[in-house]
Amino acid sequence: MTLPTDLNRKIVEDLYCEALMLADEVRSIFDLTPVREAGDTADRLRLALSVEGLRTTTRVMHVLAWLLNHRAFYAGELSEFQLRRHSKLPPDRAPEQANLDLLEKETCSLVLQSQTLHQRIARLDTAWRGRYEMQPAAVLRLRERLSQAVFKA
Repeated sequence: MTLPTDLNRKIVEDLYCEALMLADEVRSIFDLTPVREAGDTADRLRLALSVEGLRTTTRVMHVLAWLLNHRAFYAGELSEFQLRRHSKLPPDRAPEQANLDLLEKETCSLVLQSQTLHQRIARLDTAWRGRYEMQPAAVLRLRERLSQAVFKA
């Protein structure tokens, strides 16, 4: 599979809808999963729900922020420079297997779906940013020109 070298409004809109639906599912699962039992096992479950709920929510919010920035760009509300500067997708923090082992299958599935979506957006972000990266030789030439300008003055 090759990586896309460009994005378009349709791709961003489709991914945005998918991310919104996932965000709603994540919210409902982690908000509406009370642990009523007491004891050590229940405490570990509460902690696993809290940790993975926070990671999953953060992951989805990062994806939504990235998509919202791209939507703003396509709507003419952000310049390409602003988009490149302010829309870098933060790296993901993978879920801990020990926590996933404590969670229900449906909850684990949502965690993994959010991780998959983040990975897809990360690939798009990397491909899109790859268009703007300077070649090492170009950077070296620029440094040489700057050095010469500074030392001549």
